[in-house]
Amino acid sequence: MNFEKLENSIGYNFKNKSLLKQAMIHKSYAYEHKVESNEKLEFLGDSILEFISSKYIYQKYPELKEGEMTKVRAAVVCEKSLYKIAKMHNFSDFLYLGKSEKRTGGNQRPAILADSVEAVIAAIYLDGGIEEVEKFIVNNLKEEIEIATKHVGDKDYKTVLQEKLQIHGDVKIEYIIIKESGPDHDKTFEAEVKYNGKILAEGKGKSKKEAQMQAAKKALENLR
Repeated sequence: MNFEKLENSIGYNFKNKSLLKQAMIHKSYAYEHKVESNEKLEFLGDSILEFISSKYIYQKYPELKEGEMTKVRAAVVCEKSLYKIAKMHNFSDFLYLGKSEKRTGGNQRPAILADSVEAVIAAIYLDGGIEEVEKFIVNNLKEEIEIATKHVGDKDYKTVLQEKLQIHGDVKIEYIIIKESGPDHDKTFEAEVKYNGKILAEGKGKSKKEAQMQAAKKALENLR
């Protein structure tokens, strides 16, 4: 397999190409072909990712408290964010999968793609050192981190709205996603909140949860 496209996309050219190949070998392929999988690289990459993201949050956002930094890191060091990175760089085209895994669409499975990103992080570190892997992680996560820092102190507007409306007795509050737009790695969601069938407000966000929260926030503003 020619990894040149992948290297160009991630912005790093490997001196030892076999490291990148190993990062793409799923355990199903490794078992069938009696080779080493990417699991050990994934283990190392997970620790590197947590360290680099923690360092970046600590240095870039000194105003955040320890608990807030923990929340931001948890929001971005997760399967969802890593899956976005894998989709953005077309990792699915370069995975080595066993026959059964390939047949059932394993190259599109979020968990497999997220694990491969962690393995690539370790491969970049072993091949080029800490500075190179820091570039890769920061370049791919800084926007997610920025979004997470903006919402780290948000109140749970859905709970506040529920409590406010329940003063009048039992109520039915519904959140409906009415629109999705944008590519898979950068979707925008629009939600509406209904109170006993009546639309109170709409909200937008980069996730369904964020869109619902924004709709609840606007509903509270309208009620005031």
